[in-house]
Amino acid sequence: MKRVLIVSPHFPPVNAPDHQRVRMSLPYFRECGWEPTVLAVDADRVDGAKDALLAAALPPAVPVHRVGTLPARLTRLVGFGNIAYRAWFHLRAEGERLLRAGKFDLVYFSTTQFVATALGAKWQRKFGVPFVVDLQDPWRTDYYDRPGAPPPPGGWKFRFARWQANRLEEASWRGAAGFITVSETYLAQLRARYPWFAGKPSALIPFGASEADFSLARGHTGLRPAFERVPGAVHCVSVGAVGPIMRAAIERLCAGIRALRTSDPHGAGRLRFHFIGTSYVAGEGAESSVAPIAAAFGVSDLVREQVDRVGYFVAIKTLLAADAIVIPGSDDAGYNPSKIAPCFLAEKPVLALAPAGSSLERMVGELGFATMARSDAPEGDAAVAEFLRALLATPPRPLPATRATALFAATHTARARTRQQCDLFERALGPAS
Repeated sequence: MKRVLIVSPHFPPVNAPDHQRVRMSLPYFRECGWEPTVLAVDADRVDGAKDALLAAALPPAVPVHRVGTLPARLTRLVGFGNIAYRAWFHLRAEGERLLRAGKFDLVYFSTTQFVATALGAKWQRKFGVPFVVDLQDPWRTDYYDRPGAPPPPGGWKFRFARWQANRLEEASWRGAAGFITVSETYLAQLRARYPWFAGKPSALIPFGASEADFSLARGHTGLRPAFERVPGAVHCVSVGAVGPIMRAAIERLCAGIRALRTSDPHGAGRLRFHFIGTSYVAGEGAESSVAPIAAAFGVSDLVREQVDRVGYFVAIKTLLAADAIVIPGSDDAGYNPSKIAPCFLAEKPVLALAPAGSSLERMVGELGFATMARSDAPEGDAAVAEFLRALLATPPRPLPATRATALFAATHTARARTRQQCDLFERALGPAS
């Protein structure tokens, strides 16, 4: 049995999207020949929502080592609250203790806290243990340099993060034994940027979905969805952050709602759209991203936005309680939202909005479970309106007959995704493994 040290600063009960791959994979690593150990930050030191059910669903036999951080009240005095900065030295010290004490075959960084991945090269030099990086987002990106892109968020913090990414990415990752990513576009960008990247083992592994999580949510009577039903209304739900790069998708959705209201005001009046947990920022710093667009299109009476995030299992309960699900895609064609697989398991009508040729469009096409509306073309308005007309029909349109259930089970479940990760681990270790 090989041993892997998994570095995931965010970890249950913290409710964060970047630990979900690890959390859902932990029950299946051993059956794939790998014994996992997790290195994480103490949940009490992490800002943001907590979900006790996330921790309760963890397999009890997996060791989890948690570290402290520099006090947030001190680091924020110089403008930094990021958990990777605050916990970097703590993660380094505990990681070195674990690597010194035990025989690990591999270190696996699965996080969007990219600064933490710089530890991989240090540990490899010191202990000779190879490391693999999971690219759930790009560290370096030119998105905000592209024509028509919105202004970058974050002011000087964005500029500092960009400078740091440009300076550290290659130095941190050149020695990596392999890469996992949620989008082929991210791999293509690295191949174009670094000649050495073509020789690295890599794998496209989008997020899977846990059928056990859905069973738990369905059977948990104490869970309530994050919206209230209105008698006679048809409720459409989107759960997850909506950033500036999704503006075109939200505009296309609102344009379609407006078009439907013009042709069928009574039917459109029955619709309720709920956007839950839209902000990446918790607390007072959170800003609305959907409501201003809905107001500009004159449909704000049909659109509700809740910026604060909800617990993971509340999110699943919300999907299960909805009449339909909306997946807003990104202007970045490489974006592959982690919510695709959970939306498949929810077994609801799904409307996805994305540009042509995007990763989202490709995956939705493979699974055949959603209606696609082009976010980058005017005809997307009509596609949205037609989806909503069918939803309002009596009876509503059934799920697509081409729903690829067998393909989903073979490739998109948490068990299947774990097997794919472990296959990449073996390739990263080379022929000797």
